[in-house]
Amino acid sequence: MKIAFTASRAPDAQEAYAALTARYGNVMHAEADVIVALGGDGQMLDTLRDNFDRPVKVFGMNRGTVGFLMNEYSPDDLEARIEAAEQVTLHPLRMDAEKENGTVEQALAINEVSMLRQTAQAAKIRITIDGTVRLEELVCDGVIVATPAGSTAYNLSAHGPIIPLGAGVLALTPISAFRPRRWRGALLPHEAKIEFEVLNPGKRPVSATADSTEVRDVVRVRVREDRSVKLTLLYDPQHNLEERVLKEQFAP
Repeated sequence: MKIAFTASRAPDAQEAYAALTARYGNVMHAEADVIVALGGDGQMLDTLRDNFDRPVKVFGMNRGTVGFLMNEYSPDDLEARIEAAEQVTLHPLRMDAEKENGTVEQALAINEVSMLRQTAQAAKIRITIDGTVRLEELVCDGVIVATPAGSTAYNLSAHGPIIPLGAGVLALTPISAFRPRRWRGALLPHEAKIEFEVLNPGKRPVSATADSTEVRDVVRVRVREDRSVKLTLLYDPQHNLEERVLKEQFAP
């Protein structure tokens, strides 16, 4: 088994990186069967983003803070753990963000695409699903499209639903909606094509963010799941991601 290691800058992650590479070796990422990511969820996301263009498997171990996407850290029996690991396949969201000057920027998001107001004034956004206007005007701080893997992150903090990984849906969640006051969002089929149109962008500018990639002063943003990109995560059978997502729904 050819293993490549990557680690965040956190001292615990760097210490683990030194110990594990000395013990198991460390091949170039392009040659690896598996990449072992050491750190927190941010390191896992960075590792996946760095390998969007090739079918690599990633086994994460928590040397960070939250580590929701990571396995527990242990330096022992790493190869056996990888061999016994269960696979989870994720598909990212593709964001096409059109700016005021007419240029379009693309980015992929594993967790979510979010629209956020840039100034003190609330954003006004029209929402279209599969060519049909579903919400003529949402007055809000922003709005999120979250994948099942990202449903327990920013989406959950905005009171969006937690989605089991195999549910085949996306969460559309408003951030501090003012009008319609009682709108709490929607669940959409994973193949839905979502379009956000910024109303009055000169007075009420809005930015769009795909995970950590931000595009400012957007006028129209299109979001869809990109099934052509497959991300494979490996988890210990007793601590798999689907179980964690399920348990999160019963957390006090």
